[in-house]
Amino acid sequence: MKTNLLSFLCAATVVAYLQRSALGVPSKAIERELVLTSGDMGLVWLAWYIGYAVFQLPSGALAERFGSKPALVGFAVVWSALTGLTGCATGFTGLLSLWCAMGVAQAGIFVCATKALAATFPQSQQAFASGALACSMAGGAALSQWLTGELFGPLTWQQVLFAYTMPGFAWALAFALVVPNPERAAPTANPTARAAQPTTDWRKLFTNPHMILLCVQQFTRAAATALFFTWFPRYLQETKGVSAAESGALSAIPLIVGMFGGLLGGAISDAILFRTRNARLARQGTSFVAMAVCTGVSAGAYFAGTASAVVALVSAAAFCAYAAGGNAYALAMRMGGARVAPVFATMNMAGNVGAGVFPFALGKIADTTGNWNLAMVLFAGLFACSAVCWLLLNPKGALLEEPT
Repeated sequence: MKTNLLSFLCAATVVAYLQRSALGVPSKAIERELVLTSGDMGLVWLAWYIGYAVFQLPSGALAERFGSKPALVGFAVVWSALTGLTGCATGFTGLLSLWCAMGVAQAGIFVCATKALAATFPQSQQAFASGALACSMAGGAALSQWLTGELFGPLTWQQVLFAYTMPGFAWALAFALVVPNPERAAPTANPTARAAQPTTDWRKLFTNPHMILLCVQQFTRAAATALFFTWFPRYLQETKGVSAAESGALSAIPLIVGMFGGLLGGAISDAILFRTRNARLARQGTSFVAMAVCTGVSAGAYFAGTASAVVALVSAAAFCAYAAGGNAYALAMRMGGARVAPVFATMNMAGNVGAGVFPFALGKIADTTGNWNLAMVLFAGLFACSAVCWLLLNPKGALLEEPT
C-alpha cells in the first residue's frame, strides 16, 4: 500500500512539473510571437504562482472535505486540460489568464499528497517519503527542460503544451482505478493523522513564531529554486551564448542532481532521526547546513565564466535545496498533527508566493538593467535567508492540537 501510493504520488509530481516548467525553454519565442517583453513573461509566471498560492488553503479544505484521492484526481484532470488550453493564447491577457488558472488547478497536488503521506507513513519515514516527492519535482522539471528543448523546433510551443496534457489524463485515470483512498486504507500507520479533526485555530497558525519561520524559509527557498524551471535556460542563453536546445539540456542537469538531493536528503534525515532521536538535528540541522552550502555555491556562480562552471555550481545548490525540501514537508506534517492540510497549505502558500515573486522580479531586473548576472546575487541572498530560518526553527509538538 505505502509503496504503491508513493509511486503514484511521485508520478503525479513528475507530470505536474513537466507541465508547469514547459514555458521556460521557448520563452524567447513566446515573447516574439505574442509581442511580449521579459517583464511580461515574468508576470505570466507570477500569475501562475499567485493562483497556486492563493488556492492552497481552499485546496486543503477540499482535501479535508472529500479526501486526498478524489480531490487529486479532479485537480489533475483540470490542470492538464488547462495546460493544453494555454496553447490557444493569442496575446498577453490570454496567456496570463490561462496560465494563472493552471496554477490554481495545480494548487492541490502537494496538499493532497502530504495529507495522504501523513495518513500512511509513520513520522520516522516521512522525510524519505517527502524526499521522494522532492526528487520527483526535480525529475519532472529536468524532464521538461530536456524534452521541451528536444520537441521545440520540430513542434511549436503550442503543440508541446498540447502533448503534455496526455500524461496528466492517463495518470488521473490510473490513480482513480488502482489506488485505494489513503485515509481509509492504512488504519495503523499514523493514527494521529486520522484522529478526530479539531477546529483550525487560524490565529495560532498565522502568529506562531515557528510557523512564521517555516513559512519564511519556504518563501525564500522556493523563490530561489524557481530559477531552475523558469529563467535558468534563458539566463544561460543571455549570459553564456548557448542556443535554446543547449539551454534546455544544460538546465536539466541541476534538476537531475536535485533528484538525488531530494532522495538522499530525506534518507539521511530519517537515518539521523533513527539513530539520535533528535528531530531538531535530523530536520533543522541538516537543512541549515544544506542552505549554507547553497549560499556559498550560488555566490560562486556569479563569478563563473563558462556555462559548464555555472551549471556545476548551480547543480550543487540544487542538490542541497532539494535535500532540505523533504525536511520542510516532514516538519509541516509534525507541526500539523491532526491538521496536516491547513499547516502544509499555509507553508506551501508562502513558498509559492516566493516562487512567483522571483521570476517576476528577475524579469523586471533584466528589462531595466540588461544584466542577467544579477540573478545569482538574488539566488544567493534568498538561500542565506533560508539558512537563518532553519537555524532558528525549533517547534515543540503540533500547533493545532486542542488540549485534552
